[in-house]
Amino acid sequence: MGRFSARRAVAPAPAPTPEPAAPIIVVEAAPVAAPKVTDEQLDMRLRLHARLIEEIDLSKLGELDEGEMRRQVRRLVGDFARDSRLALNSGELDQMGAEVFDEMVGLGPIEPLLKDESINDILINGPFQVYVERRGELELTPIRFRDNDHLLRIVNRIVAAVGRRIDESSPMVDARLADGSRVNAAIAPIAIDGACVSIRKFSKKPLSFERLVEVGAMPACVAEFLHGAVKARVSTVISGGTGSGKTTLLNACSAAISHGERLITIEDAAELQLQQPHVVRMETRPPNIEGKGEIRQRELVKNALRMRPDRVILGEVRGEEAFDMLQAMNTGHEGSMATIHSNSAREAITRLEQMVAMGGMSLSPDAVRGQIASAIGMVVQVMRLSDGKRKVMSITEITGMEGHVVQMQDIFVFNRLKTEPDGTVIGEFRATGLRPKCLDEMVRRGIHYDTANFDPQRAL
Repeated sequence: MGRFSARRAVAPAPAPTPEPAAPIIVVEAAPVAAPKVTDEQLDMRLRLHARLIEEIDLSKLGELDEGEMRRQVRRLVGDFARDSRLALNSGELDQMGAEVFDEMVGLGPIEPLLKDESINDILINGPFQVYVERRGELELTPIRFRDNDHLLRIVNRIVAAVGRRIDESSPMVDARLADGSRVNAAIAPIAIDGACVSIRKFSKKPLSFERLVEVGAMPACVAEFLHGAVKARVSTVISGGTGSGKTTLLNACSAAISHGERLITIEDAAELQLQQPHVVRMETRPPNIEGKGEIRQRELVKNALRMRPDRVILGEVRGEEAFDMLQAMNTGHEGSMATIHSNSAREAITRLEQMVAMGGMSLSPDAVRGQIASAIGMVVQVMRLSDGKRKVMSITEITGMEGHVVQMQDIFVFNRLKTEPDGTVIGEFRATGLRPKCLDEMVRRGIHYDTANFDPQRAL
């Protein structure tokens, strides 16, 4: 158990050669299979877009359903093709109609990428370079924008939809798409080669523990333990690097929460997909053009405690709100959850100490560590491995304080045994043999777990 392999996109070799192709040739050949959009095609699409804006009654546009809008656009595209004497068949007219429709109400050239469920990330490095991530591998696509102004129009359409802004005075923004996908954009003067946009896509259907077991993120017995711990109201921090799957795991963990509990989520840009009916979602607000009106996570956490929550869930802890989160976990809101950027469970605790200090609290280091040790019950470490797979690397329980040190013990650990030449990581999950303290609370709540899974002699 624990063996898995990476799937790579391999393009056919252009011609037989006496020697095998180098890996770099394989990677660069992959995107060439798709047709490249020419400047003439982009110009035609944008000219047609401008004409449609003139001819369609924009006041009535919102009253039409998507099907009727597409039919009107398709009809006007046909008229344009006849007037311009373009030799286009029915299929080409349908494709151009879809592209122009995306330009009008969607996100232009990247709309097909958003609909492709095999893509996890869309990375736009200026108007002429668009990468995607599939199964952990980056690929250069033939998608491009006409120029930087064209790209900026799409960026402004994204941020305006969630009431945010981006301009020279505020050249960075975090936003979200209608499906919850996370968007980060940076423009001039901080982005030198054109606007840079990163889109982290989220599946329309949140991943469950069962699905995470299927894809090899963790064994079934580890998923069962996590499910039981969350159900038993063990306060949990999910730790990992960027793109390691923290939010995905947090969404999966939420399935263990009773539907009778009131949950309040707090995020910079709302992206959590909790599976309960009673969820109150809040997100931060940046300052307005006058530099006023900013609402930070700390204010939202304080306000959430006045809203009668059963659990408070923070999308990501990154600043002084860490102290208020610890206070919530220590004052009757057990089972609260959060994510944090760090490379190990021990480093996650150190980062929490640093973030509490950022709030200007006049607490001694020992007092802060005591708060952490009594508030947090479990740290789940996740990682994106070299082959692109996301794994739960360890489940660590916080057992209290000993002297000046927060005591921690690993319950389950993923051991990397070796890495194949193609980057595939081979490893196995094992228990450390330690019995978690939270197991007693799980038993008291009627949650039964097979203690044979704690045997360190067998791979899980």
